[in-house]
Amino acid sequence: MAMPADPELDAVPLRAAMVDALSQDDALADPAWRAAVEAVPRHRFVPGFYLPAGELDEQGLTAWKPVTAELDYGRWLAAVYSDSTLITQFDGEEPDWRAPVVRHGGAPTSSSTLPSLVVRMWSDAEVAEGHTLLEIGTGTGYSTALACERLDSGDVTSIEVDPRRLEAAADALYGCGYTPTLAVADGLYGYWPEARFDRVVAACSFRAVPPALLAQTRPGGKILLTLSGWLYGYARVLLTVAADGTAEGALLPGTVSFMSARTHAAPAFGNPAHWAAGLPGKPRTARHGPDRLVAVTEEAFQLRFLAQCAAPDAQMVTADEVVYLIDVVSGSAATLTRLDGDWQVREGGPVRLWERVESVLEAYDAAGRPGPETFTLRVCARGQRLEHPIMPGLLLPGTLPL
Repeated sequence: MAMPADPELDAVPLRAAMVDALSQDDALADPAWRAAVEAVPRHRFVPGFYLPAGELDEQGLTAWKPVTAELDYGRWLAAVYSDSTLITQFDGEEPDWRAPVVRHGGAPTSSSTLPSLVVRMWSDAEVAEGHTLLEIGTGTGYSTALACERLDSGDVTSIEVDPRRLEAAADALYGCGYTPTLAVADGLYGYWPEARFDRVVAACSFRAVPPALLAQTRPGGKILLTLSGWLYGYARVLLTVAADGTAEGALLPGTVSFMSARTHAAPAFGNPAHWAAGLPGKPRTARHGPDRLVAVTEEAFQLRFLAQCAAPDAQMVTADEVVYLIDVVSGSAATLTRLDGDWQVREGGPVRLWERVESVLEAYDAAGRPGPETFTLRVCARGQRLEHPIMPGLLLPGTLPL
């Protein structure tokens, strides 16, 4: 007679195997973080998640199948103790994991980040015993639990914009004996009741550094953020806050991306053809095509971030082999169409979107294609500026010149 499934027991060897695998990949070089991963039962924080079905539905949308212990116990527990990001929510709609249904399409809005990246974020932020910590984006609560293992729970504050997500995370955290300060709050404004913090770490991305986070960080404290934009370019930065409230820090290497803070999500722009209809009829030959931005390379990952610094309100979409850049803020637009091997550009509105992107690409090439760690972000009350020893400075979205 088969023994009934018991995740508390069955998880033990799987968690040990995950810790060994992460250690072999040098993800757990710090013994304190290794001990935290060994101790936290991730399965308590992920009662269900979605995996792609592997085929598109009749409308061409990805079908996402729910995975729970009740539906497929072995698959659920194995995935939970893999170094994988597990999507737990689409379009802000909280699933009922007691009776989950297949999802068709949609945008992921919450997940359990892969354990190696969670530890990397805490390590990159130089989180250590004695620090007070603000985590932005509680999500499932797993990353919060790891922080509570490393620090005292009383030194950890975690905020989440989605009250249903926070409720589920709170149940899991308190059920495991962790008692951090939890609050429903928008990460754009931090959390004043518990300020000031030694470390601020965001598990979502922002278009620019929120000023409230600088004000809520102690002098000498550090802020680790992922910056992103509507061209889906990403960069991570570790800022050190000075006594005068300014901050600066270098971009970090790598290709890490996080979901946007919901208040910084891209706006809808309507039908691209409507935007193209008002553009001048005569095109010019592009000095650079969009290929360098959309390639699946680490350089393209960085170039999208630099391009969106130059055209911060632009969005890019391809339809019927035409690439559209659309700026809902200024009312500008551009199209790129390939003709006889060259890209032809039409631009209209107060901002020449593609011309700005081309200028950044040319400056980047002239500077020797520098890596992200060669850029410094400087932040003060008057604005936020990305600087490089050779390239011209770039303003972040929504900021004023320094």
